[in-house]
Amino acid sequence: MQNISTIPNTTISQTPTLLARIKQEYTTFRVLIGAVPPVTLTFFVLALFAMNLMANKSIDLPYSWIALDCGFLVSWFVSLAMDMLTKHFGPKAATQLAVFATVVNLSLCLMFYLVSLVPGTWGESFVPGHEQAISTALNQTFGGTWFIIAGSTVAFLASSVVNNFLNFFVGKAFKKNPDSRFAYLTRSYVSTFFAQFVDNFLFAFLVSRTFFGWTLEQCIVCSFFGMGLELLCEAIFSLQGYKVCNRWKQNGVGQVYFDYLKQQKSGR
Repeated sequence: MQNISTIPNTTISQTPTLLARIKQEYTTFRVLIGAVPPVTLTFFVLALFAMNLMANKSIDLPYSWIALDCGFLVSWFVSLAMDMLTKHFGPKAATQLAVFATVVNLSLCLMFYLVSLVPGTWGESFVPGHEQAISTALNQTFGGTWFIIAGSTVAFLASSVVNNFLNFFVGKAFKKNPDSRFAYLTRSYVSTFFAQFVDNFLFAFLVSRTFFGWTLEQCIVCSFFGMGLELLCEAIFSLQGYKVCNRWKQNGVGQVYFDYLKQQKSGR
């Protein structure tokens, strides 16, 4: 764990310049990254990447007016992780971590795109007479499409802001017992409900409607349907998230980050 005494002090009051503000935010973010439990952060980043990759496979449903992809199988964990991070570290920190995860995701997408350009054949494409077609399909799947990546990035960042700050403000309403199980579950379900709808709708509107001809009705219906499934998945595991948050608090997880924030606020 990083010692607070080794962290450079770059308070705005000392050097009120734009460069100083940037340095301060960068230093604060470095402290935050070091304070977040690495397992949680790792699974958060991996879930975001897996969500976008798994979204390439659609799920066959008996109704033509409903569309769903396999991304929802892990997207609930992204919401669960952000709820936990918001509860313990605050909405600003959770949003910064969401941006960090997005940057890592885009970097991995770039790497997969470069791999798709490398001449060669995928192992799964060795089917007599179909090698080239299968290899091309795999390249397109892993290489990604620019408008899908762009749409998912915009949708995720917007929904992250909605989720984290709505979660925080709903939690503020529980003044008597803000750390109760009921308070945690309420703030998690409410924020997930709205944030997942924003995520699904923005992606459907920006990508599916623009490039695949979806109607506005399809965008709305599918956004509600996907949100319902994601909310159900998170509801199953929210109690575990609540228990993890309690352990974080009892064990003083992230204390160096909280101490650093106090130091910055006091202007020392």
